Amino acid sequence: MEKERFNNLIKEKLGNINLIVVSNREPIAHEYIGKKIKAVKSIGGLTIALEPIMRNLHGTWIAYGGGSADKVVSDESGKIKLPEGEESYTLKRIFLTKNDLNEYYYGYANSVLWPLCHTVYVKPVFNSGQFLSYDEVNKKFADSIIEEIKVQKELHISSPASSEKHGFSAGEDAEGREQSGQGLNSGANGERGGNVLENVIWLQDYHLARCAKYLKEYDENIKISIFWHIPWPNPEIFSVCPEKMELLEGLLANDLIGFQIIYHCQNFLRACEWELEAQVNWADYSVTYKGHKTKVMSFPISVDANYLNHLAKSEDVDKIIDNIQKNDEIIKPSYEFLAVSVDRLDYTKGIIEKLMAIDRLLEKYPELQGKFVFVQFGVLSRVHIDAYKKFNDDISGLINNINWKYGTSDWYPIVRYFKQLDLEVYLAYYRLCNVMIVSPLHDGMNLVSKEYIMSDTDYNGMLILSRFAGASKEMYDALLVNPFDTECFAEKIYNGLFMSREEKERRISKMQNIIMENDIYDWAYNFLTALYLI
Repeated sequence: MEKERFNNLIKEKLGNINLIVVSNREPIAHEYIGKKIKAVKSIGGLTIALEPIMRNLHGTWIAYGGGSADKVVSDESGKIKLPEGEESYTLKRIFLTKNDLNEYYYGYANSVLWPLCHTVYVKPVFNSGQFLSYDEVNKKFADSIIEEIKVQKELHISSPASSEKHGFSAGEDAEGREQSGQGLNSGANGERGGNVLENVIWLQDYHLARCAKYLKEYDENIKISIFWHIPWPNPEIFSVCPEKMELLEGLLANDLIGFQIIYHCQNFLRACEWELEAQVNWADYSVTYKGHKTKVMSFPISVDANYLNHLAKSEDVDKIIDNIQKNDEIIKPSYEFLAVSVDRLDYTKGIIEKLMAIDRLLEKYPELQGKFVFVQFGVLSRVHIDAYKKFNDDISGLINNINWKYGTSDWYPIVRYFKQLDLEVYLAYYRLCNVMIVSPLHDGMNLVSKEYIMSDTDYNGMLILSRFAGASKEMYDALLVNPFDTECFAEKIYNGLFMSREEKERRISKMQNIIMENDIYDWAYNFLTALYLI
């Protein structure tokens, strides 16, 4: 969907919504680089997906401010207009203590919920004290949202012109809600429509499972939804969590819960059946608990397809490609065949399994030795957690062993580059590589795979994609692999390297069309209209 059409449809269907997006990670952090302050765009699928939406809807994004210069550039309320030069939406930062981060983020969110939901044989570390901190930080986020709602209310009370602008009329309160209305954009007869401003809260991901509970305690009529970006485990796995009841009760305070694929919806509904005395309606995928009904739906997340496609073909990316081909500062060994991966350095991403497959590839096809190079781009992640420290050590050891095993005085097969690059640089390598390897052991979606497909404008490469990424449900023309099957994995890499250009173009074109038909604007429109209809 073109973003202009998205804007028109949102205005037509939803009127003037006051969208408040809430996430742990902020879209842009401000960091001191020496004495200067630099705006650093966050990595990860959530930012890739949501920032274009916020630019177009001019909403408010509430997030943890973790940058070293975040407080300096924000006003006394923690707010700043973004992006610089465009200033199309407001970022409101919450500042957490070190103890908050250790207990809520590194503790419960990423030592319990992350391994529990991804099911990759890393044991969750349950700690009831950390859950209390997790719950308290969720309440802090809820308090910040409520504070923002009150600010908007005061703004419209003190500014009649603003009220006229947003279509307020007699019989409506300062938040734009009909005094007797119950839903988003309720009209005078309780029907949807009109030009009424309504607060719509869109929570993001597993860090905020308890937030909706506190918002509903403030105002049960606020429209609240959450999109759960990561997988939801099957009920047997979820049942081991000591705080399972509290997590489900928090999530069921939302009016709408979105997952990436239908299987995750089904797992969640089964968990509700197992653990709660709740009415689960399988006909319309809803749960009624303590008199409140929650819809559960799948919304496969996507990317800004048109933007990526045009950017990949831009002069800026062409120049980067030319510079790489003349003097590559990252890839030192010469090569005829190039494979690339871009991952956050996380044990769910299948990096160890990928390296084992490349080891097997070079062993099985010795003619590739001296000609094939694999580049693992990555950014360090959650290094305060023991499982991640060990994982990073394991990666380094395996890369060193494979390079020693096959390397010569002027060539080695694996290059690691663990620093963040600009998007244009990644797109340049996407266009240059012969295969792109995306091999998570379990992933909600994986937007890197979709970024790659939209940027493969020369049809030079082929996507190797894990069957356990949500993206595989849409991009079935990729070469799908089970990353645990080393022999098959190696064979698929070989097939991708030597696939004909005609076959690559046929497959890539089909996947590009699928992404274009369900891009980031379709995802947001489908989610928000589903919330509107509740």
